[in-house]
Amino acid sequence: MAEFKQSTKLHNVLYDIRGPILQAAQQMEAEGHRILKLNIGNPAPFGFEAPDAILVDMIRHLPHAQGYSDSRGIFSARTAVSQYYQTRGIQNIHVDDIYLGNGVSELITMSLMALLDDGDEVLIPTPDYPLWTASVALASGKPVHYLCDEESGWQPDLEDLEAKITPRTKGIVVINPNNPTGAVYPEATLKKIVALAEKHGLVLFADEIYEKILYEDAVHVNLASLTGDDVLCLTFSGLSKAYRVCGFRAGWMAISGPKKAAADYLEGINLLANMRLCANVPAQHAIQTALGGYQSINDLILPGGRLLEQRNKAYDMLNAIPGVSTQQARGAMYLFPRLDPEVYHIRDDEKFVLDLLREQKILLSHGRAFNWVRPDHFRMVTLPNVKDLEEAINRMADFLSRYKGN
Repeated sequence: MAEFKQSTKLHNVLYDIRGPILQAAQQMEAEGHRILKLNIGNPAPFGFEAPDAILVDMIRHLPHAQGYSDSRGIFSARTAVSQYYQTRGIQNIHVDDIYLGNGVSELITMSLMALLDDGDEVLIPTPDYPLWTASVALASGKPVHYLCDEESGWQPDLEDLEAKITPRTKGIVVINPNNPTGAVYPEATLKKIVALAEKHGLVLFADEIYEKILYEDAVHVNLASLTGDDVLCLTFSGLSKAYRVCGFRAGWMAISGPKKAAADYLEGINLLANMRLCANVPAQHAIQTALGGYQSINDLILPGGRLLEQRNKAYDMLNAIPGVSTQQARGAMYLFPRLDPEVYHIRDDEKFVLDLLREQKILLSHGRAFNWVRPDHFRMVTLPNVKDLEEAINRMADFLSRYKGN
């Protein structure tokens, strides 16, 4: 029998959020165990439902959504996205600058495949959302990670960022609000990143899928509102998080800046968009209603809202565990706690998460799955209701009281 092996292109492609730990959890579920999944930011299983208006509008358009759309997406949805960004102070994004995708994930991969040659480098924050690192590697590029400083609220280390720019660097990824840390970057920091991109002729990739999930006095500044016509900026967002419809796979990419200078690159994006024919058409019809309707996400992030209350409970309880500390999230739906190496001698954070899973039936993501540099962090989602969070964190505290390392 012939043996069939995976392509060598995948040898440096990792996505451990859905890797061996999840497989172990699925095996345990098949054996009858109930697993509390705190590993993926998927609101629906935790009782967060989509606004009714979005569902109704999508259903009403189903008879007209059975065929392909324009490869960039239906006109009404792209118009809604471009108009939304105009209200955010980005005047140089027009309908033809919008590409709809099967989630942001597809568009990230397309944008990098169209840009990178073998060995081209892209600067990505550490910790990161690992799809960025994986997609750069898949496109035959080289992911280069710039540090974010935990003691400064996980803000980018701009000196480290600039020091890692080389002649092979093609772009900078900015994840704001940040997954996994929950950091929200101030305008002054973003302006410095824009200045670096302009100085070195780099593309900016702005991952802003959590832009509407902000807490207390946090303010989100769209990166493209600072780039003007001087820096090419690709902005990524969608409906998955703020509108609680991850399964719809309704994302978009908006291109701003010097588009004439990027004409060849944009032709490559068009080619890849045409090759995949189009994004999920029924879900495209949800975009105009979502952006133009009542923003129910505000009910969840303001005082008394579930997301805010759950974030606060998780933060307080985690910091009360000896040897555990976490920065407060200012946006998104995650915390990225630190395990003090003086207390917990953990050499393998994946094994730590597996041990917790097997003993307490709680599923987390280990820190190095987010390309963090040491085995001393983990990510947990703050989506469960307060009662379930209390139970989960109490069980984690009990586990940690007896777990000193591996």
